[in-house]
Amino acid sequence: MIDSQVIAFTGIAALLTMTPGADTMMILRSVFARGQKAGILTMVGICSGLFFHATLSALGLSLILVRSAAAFETVKLLGACYLIFLGGQSLWRARSSAAGTHFSLPAADTVTRHKKENWRAFFEGTFTNLLNPKVAIFYLAFLPQFISPHDWVFGKSILLASIHFTEGIIWYSILIFSLGRMRTLLIRPRVKQGLKAVSGAILIAFGVRIAMERR
Repeated sequence: MIDSQVIAFTGIAALLTMTPGADTMMILRSVFARGQKAGILTMVGICSGLFFHATLSALGLSLILVRSAAAFETVKLLGACYLIFLGGQSLWRARSSAAGTHFSLPAADTVTRHKKENWRAFFEGTFTNLLNPKVAIFYLAFLPQFISPHDWVFGKSILLASIHFTEGIIWYSILIFSLGRMRTLLIRPRVKQGLKAVSGAILIAFGVRIAMERR
């Protein structure tokens, strides 16, 4: 039997996923700065964070963010500061590349550096999602509407998060591989530098907007 609640959530989650926001900019920033693989890892980190929010929602812990103004403000400011930090980091890298401050590394060091960059991309995506109070509140406000009294709350919450996760992976993969087809253009130093600067500025703008928003 088809669950109409699941179908309704699928549609709402799809719209939320396709609406450009901080998550989209984080993925674009990662692709521009480190390449397609880093963009994929950032995407996986962002989407994996959904299960954390679903778990908190199922356990009722996200209620703290709704009922406690102090808790909400703390998480909001942490998330805003994190986005501003990442945006500033992108601007600094754009400036550094323009100044020609990069130097070549030995092959072994290059491999190690790439591994560290890949892990960093994953954790940046994860933390961006975890520190977004709007995602927690979205899950707390919307998930109960798609869970019937006779449902297993935790199981249904994870199911809905899995649907949201899958939609995110599909949508962001399309975005990442579309950028990959433009690789010849994107790897040009001036273009790459400009994209880093633009993505950094937009992340800072998102951070400032989140910090100044009221509940």
